Amino acid sequence: MKMIYVIDPINEDREGVKQYLELSGYEVHVFEDLHAVQVAISRQVPDLMLLEVQFPDGDGFSYIKKLKQTHSFPVIFVTSRVAESDRILGFELGADDYVCKPFSFKELVLRVHALFRRIDVSVSSYRGGSTWVLAGSVLQFDEVSHLFTLDGSQIPLTAAEWRIMSYLVSNSGILITRSQILEHCFDYSFESYDRIVDTHVKNMRAKMGPMGPQWIETVRGYGYRFAGKSTSSLPGKGSEGQE
Repeated sequence: MKMIYVIDPINEDREGVKQYLELSGYEVHVFEDLHAVQVAISRQVPDLMLLEVQFPDGDGFSYIKKLKQTHSFPVIFVTSRVAESDRILGFELGADDYVCKPFSFKELVLRVHALFRRIDVSVSSYRGGSTWVLAGSVLQFDEVSHLFTLDGSQIPLTAAEWRIMSYLVSNSGILITRSQILEHCFDYSFESYDRIVDTHVKNMRAKMGPMGPQWIETVRGYGYRFAGKSTSSLPGKGSEGQE
């Protein structure tokens, strides 16, 4: 059973979400402030967090920015902050989805289902870790163990960034449009959300350092392409990528 933390200062909202999620088979714990959920996370990490932005004891955006430094479980903002700039900021901070109030409880449950389905499909389709090379640089990617290293240094990725990187790596050398990334990794197909893809790719490149833009190429006007070469396809390297 998946465990979900719901954090919202408004009792009606968090209890309504709790009721619908429990009816769908999830284990749900609710919290009214950021301090309480932080104590809970120190004891047990959830499979998913649903989080408001505005709290008497702090700001949800600032909280997630700090949380993502040590945890990679998915987060959905469920909030009354509805401006486009807020939605973009939420995704920049590593959110996997952003739901604006007022919302349909049924739609929220469907979004939660979709998020877990993407994660489960990603794991079930796993075929083993892979090693890639580019201009003397070496990248290792193992989705199940959440190991992503570049030249020996481990790179932390959010849940959304993992899905994007996995999709790009599995389609190495192929142009992937922003729309394809949205539909495959986020279940979105609206042009207005293209900026979300660009934001995630920008963050991924920054984490990868100077080689980031070389590993993930921009195809201007269309999308992105993973440029690495699999070591399993190089002459004399037939088994190296399978170690």
